[in-house]
Amino acid sequence: MVASPYDPDVHYAKKRAPTWIGYKVHLTETCDDVGPPLIIHVATTPAPIVDRVVLDPLHAALAAKDLLPARHLVDAAYIDADGLVAPLRSHGVELIGPVPKDNQWQARTEGAFTIEAFRLDWDRQVAVCPAGHSSRSWCPDHNLGRTVMRIRFATRECKACPLKPRCTRSERRLLTPRSREEHEALVAARAWKGRPAFAGDPRRQAGVEGMLSCGVRAMGLRRSRYLGLAKSHLQHPFTAAAINLGRLAAWIDDVPAARPRRSSLIRIMTQPRSA
Repeated sequence: MVASPYDPDVHYAKKRAPTWIGYKVHLTETCDDVGPPLIIHVATTPAPIVDRVVLDPLHAALAAKDLLPARHLVDAAYIDADGLVAPLRSHGVELIGPVPKDNQWQARTEGAFTIEAFRLDWDRQVAVCPAGHSSRSWCPDHNLGRTVMRIRFATRECKACPLKPRCTRSERRLLTPRSREEHEALVAARAWKGRPAFAGDPRRQAGVEGMLSCGVRAMGLRRSRYLGLAKSHLQHPFTAAAINLGRLAAWIDDVPAARPRRSSLIRIMTQPRSA
């Protein structure tokens, strides 16, 4: 669908509340402690393209430039169960970031049984519930290009189970995990997020927000000066190069990074109280 008579390449997109007609730019920057943070890759896509689709060509481009990272910190939009496995298998890159949440009611109810409470025997294709009952069927279901396992328990056992109110609101419990590799990667990522080592990564990811803010507010990153995807993309590497030059100059002159601004109310709240 043509969204603008002036540029047939632009399309309508919506990401949570914001909506726009145009493109989407994906920036990759370094975040080590040795040198200054520099943008090393820029990708421009049509706006409706899902973020996680960009990862595979992005990693291929970084590998071609010998800049492939061992750990790649990304936003939540770039991660799903398959995304935790595919980069590690294809390029040896470990994705780090907010993993998809379990949106079932069991995960939002204290004391309810999520899928982690079930013991999954992948070799025998049998699941055991917290009450000790074994599943009655285990079969793959291929839907929208993804494979999930449909694991069903016996209706007779679920109805008579005293733990049923904490387990399911249906006649019997149904589990739908992904493939074994994807499910285990997702469970491990959710468990790892709660560890103290994860606390340092959000601070590094916050640096990306500062870089995007600089590109938008100081460099006009959201205002395309040209028409068409190819010409609009040409603008983005030049913007990234300008940001890199400023960061290199600050690093050479040993200029410390600016501290986040705090509102007047926050400053008053954090003032030490007198005795």
